[in-house]
Amino acid sequence: MSSTAGRSGAPGPEVPVYVISVAAELTGLHPQTLRAYDRMGLVRPGRTGGGGRRYSWRDIELLREVAQLTATGIGLEGVKRILDLENQVTALQMRVAELEDELAATQYALRRSVENTRSQNLPALRTGNQAVTVWRRGLM
Repeated sequence: MSSTAGRSGAPGPEVPVYVISVAAELTGLHPQTLRAYDRMGLVRPGRTGGGGRRYSWRDIELLREVAQLTATGIGLEGVKRILDLENQVTALQMRVAELEDELAATQYALRRSVENTRSQNLPALRTGNQAVTVWRRGLM
């Protein structure tokens, strides 16, 4: 399933389809508040050819989170910092997952290399978790 279409053919969560009045109704915020949040960079709705704002479902969720944070007394600069930190955490989590995949692939390749060395009856020197294979010309 792509991010542009759901199972029912409805737009995905990243597709900006909601006009500002619908976004305001879905979030319980005034349209003028949505415009202010856009100017501040708290949310970045898509734009039509004529410049009208179009909000995605992710934008709606983000606006709801902003509303919840401000309702607890956090100022807009604090909210912006919290959102920035959440984005950093998400990016770092994705990077960790990528590095874990790379590590697993490297470990797999290393195990295969060690298995190939053993199957060729080449002597191996072991030091802790590392193995050094001695290669001699003419053994293969």
